Amino acid sequence: MRWGDMDAYGHINNVQLVRILEEARIAAFGPPRGAGLPGIEPEVALFNEVPAGTLALVVEHKIRYVRTLEYRNVPAVVQLWIGAVKGASFDIHYLVQDPVTGEDCVKASSHLVFVDEATGQVMRLTPEQKAKLAPFTAARQTH
Repeated sequence: MRWGDMDAYGHINNVQLVRILEEARIAAFGPPRGAGLPGIEPEVALFNEVPAGTLALVVEHKIRYVRTLEYRNVPAVVQLWIGAVKGASFDIHYLVQDPVTGEDCVKASSHLVFVDEATGQVMRLTPEQKAKLAPFTAARQTH
């Protein structure tokens, strides 16, 4: 959380929470190919290992604000797991928690697809991509 993420009510703004989800997604699955400079390897090299000309796109976000996430000078806790994996899409689920109290603040999911940049067509997930996602599928069924 950053000081500038706070809104006039003193809690983390809803737009900034979507950015926190994005940061967690990129930290877990890697930045898209060609973006930025090398850093640490993600836990699951997925987005950074797609073939050239393939875009990883968010199709939909669902966000439930359970309680306000107050600004603290420590990072929020974000848990990620994979939900439904279909032929051409998959869901990433998030649980954002207050880093001090451990209380659930945000429950969210993102529906993603891979798209051929040249044609704009949705691409089917490869067996290798599905295999990378499998260990993280439905790891948290309780939320």
